[in-house]
Amino acid sequence: MSRSANLARPTDAPPAAHAPTPDEAGARRSAPTGEAALLPPEELPRHVAIIMDGNRRWARLHDLPELEGHAAGVEAIRALLKHAVRRGVPVMTLYAFSRENWARSDDEVTGLFGLLESAIRSETDELRAEGVRVRLLGRLDELPDATRASIGEALDATARGERLQLNIAFNYAGRTELVDAFRRLVASGVAADDIDEGTIGAALYTAGLPDPDLVIRTGGEQRLSNFLIWQSAYAEFYTCDSLWPDFGADAFDAALLEFARRHRRYGRLAPGARSGCVSARSVPRCWSRSCSSSSPSVVSSSPRRSRWSRPWPPSRSSGC
Repeated sequence: MSRSANLARPTDAPPAAHAPTPDEAGARRSAPTGEAALLPPEELPRHVAIIMDGNRRWARLHDLPELEGHAAGVEAIRALLKHAVRRGVPVMTLYAFSRENWARSDDEVTGLFGLLESAIRSETDELRAEGVRVRLLGRLDELPDATRASIGEALDATARGERLQLNIAFNYAGRTELVDAFRRLVASGVAADDIDEGTIGAALYTAGLPDPDLVIRTGGEQRLSNFLIWQSAYAEFYTCDSLWPDFGADAFDAALLEFARRHRRYGRLAPGARSGCVSARSVPRCWSRSCSSSSPSVVSSSPRRSRWSRPWPPSRSSGC
């Protein structure tokens, strides 16, 4: 008898625990509209999360006040949302303001709140017309009253949107979200033995949404920065050097194409692969570094290289 015949597998082990619910799976069925489709609907990510990095660096490069960089970033959001709707991406989450950002100057924090309020007021009608539904992820109770009021109006006005679920992570931090989720579970009296990945997921800010399939970070950095750290466990990570105000439709398409090319295995072997053997196709290539064209680059061109980097592909002397 083979040793595996008596192998007892945990019943809640991934990928079963990661599998989308029927409602979440339905989010993938959004169909591209207007222009020719970039990818078949089944190859699109259900949920794209973006760390919008580089506004202040963009402002410095253009000899502008830093707040002008944030304003340019808001304009980039406006254009990208329309493009995401055309591409048929059903869920998008934007990292707009982290709780760590409270450490910035009073002028910058106040300016960011003012930009958010202004953008919400001016864009709510357009978002509703585009079929965008807005949801806020973060601690609303810590925000100024005027900001909370503007957000509440936008949530109510766009509640019937069905083409794109837009989540704005504002006053958000991944660890804070987990703390709030655990507090919610304790307050509701859930027994310790009844807590699993499903109950924790249902207590998060993103309850009811599919986990991100693709996390994009602009600005060249290669870290999550406390963003959706629970939900991104199986996400594909894509980073590029473009600063956020310069990240447009072509750059977004490049990320979608790179996502479609990758193999997502959730711990399983890639189709046709033999156990213990690594193939070039079964391992994702280097993160794309250039967002300036519609064709994703394959090898990093950035001078910053990880000290743990290894040559690829591996030597054929490995026996594979």
